[in-house]
Amino acid sequence: MPAHPLRAGAATSNITPALGCSINGGMTDRQARHIHDELHARALVLDDGRTQLALVVCDSCALPGAVIDAAKHLAHGHTGIPPAHMLVSATHTHSAPTAVAVFQSEPDAEYAAFLILRIADAIRRAVNNLAPARIAWGSGSVPAHVFNRRWRMKPGTIPPNPFGRVDEVQMNPPVGSPHLVEPAGPTDPQLSLLAVVGERGEPLAVLANYSLHYVGGVPAEHISADYFGAFAVRLGELLGVSPWQDPPFVGIMSNGTSGNINNIDFLHPRPPRAPYEQIRLVAGDVAAEAHRVFQMLTFRDDVVLGARECRMALERWMPTADEVAEARRILAAAEGMPLTTLPEIYARETLLMAELPAQVETVVQVLRVGELGIAALPCEVFVETGLLIKQHSPLPATFVISLANDYAGYLPTPEHHRLGGYETWRARSSFLEVDAEPKLRGRALELMAALA
Repeated sequence: MPAHPLRAGAATSNITPALGCSINGGMTDRQARHIHDELHARALVLDDGRTQLALVVCDSCALPGAVIDAAKHLAHGHTGIPPAHMLVSATHTHSAPTAVAVFQSEPDAEYAAFLILRIADAIRRAVNNLAPARIAWGSGSVPAHVFNRRWRMKPGTIPPNPFGRVDEVQMNPPVGSPHLVEPAGPTDPQLSLLAVVGERGEPLAVLANYSLHYVGGVPAEHISADYFGAFAVRLGELLGVSPWQDPPFVGIMSNGTSGNINNIDFLHPRPPRAPYEQIRLVAGDVAAEAHRVFQMLTFRDDVVLGARECRMALERWMPTADEVAEARRILAAAEGMPLTTLPEIYARETLLMAELPAQVETVVQVLRVGELGIAALPCEVFVETGLLIKQHSPLPATFVISLANDYAGYLPTPEHHRLGGYETWRARSSFLEVDAEPKLRGRALELMAALA
């Protein structure tokens, strides 16, 4: 059906924690001693007169489904937007508070409650800013900052994994190592944009998507949004947005399919960088390409919006009785917490995994904005999955947002499961059945076909 004239609203909500919080993203816990830059939930709400969509990207390593669902239902009560029409994702900065229990970092209940309120606030504030708008989408390419982090190595050079076996690939091998053979997969340099301007042409929001895990170079005890936050600031500068614009411009960077992609060139060592220097470099280059693409866009106000969502039950990859017994033996010999060796850390994960249900329910979601499709998956999705979804999408333009609406760990393809490597080591950060990837990918394409 033809759309009514589009309305759009965007807003941010501060989700910065108190000092002393647990920081997620490592195998041992860290506590925040400094806030380098504020964390935000960045929201964009679209309304075509019949359907409303809300897209929220949070400066977080990962967000649990329970927190996201609670925030959606709270926002629904105030705005009327159906929860199934809300997409809430995490950027995957590794310098944000722990919201999901991973390795030796545990979430704080008070911060979880704070997140629920502030994510809902972001949606409510974006709804408050709804006004006539025009929208466009497009894409560019930034190949210089994406590298596959899983490498085939010369025989006999990969150390045993935490379970005593030898993998066929190594994640994050030594930079410049003479044992490097080739990356075990591709990259996706595409930078996708969904851009919104007001009636006078003033930039209101840009939702970007780029398949880069994160950048890093952040001191261990600092809170930071990483390059995701720096991109938002830099793009506003390049667009010439006034700090007095009302409502303010909202730049948003979402994480694409970067489960096996990072910012390290393993063949060419780079010179030492000061803290945050690499973040500024990457954010600047990606923002410059976003600015170039933005200037070429043709904006319109007659798009049709749509949403589909499906809850899926998947098998959890459970440890065997023998593996549980071996894990108990390893931990009995450990010197207590915090655990310091990989066998000890993964032994603890094995015991924690053994206590979980054999099945897990998670969610797949697809949104449509005109001829643009947005797939949302709850995992750290590998780049191969994103490329296949883009290739087989029935819509002319498509991108994938990872870590969306839940946290279901890494999503290696079956082939990558056979190769092994960190992302396939069973833990609360990698626990889905081996065939989960084709199931989730297939369901996303089915939902997109229903919207096309």
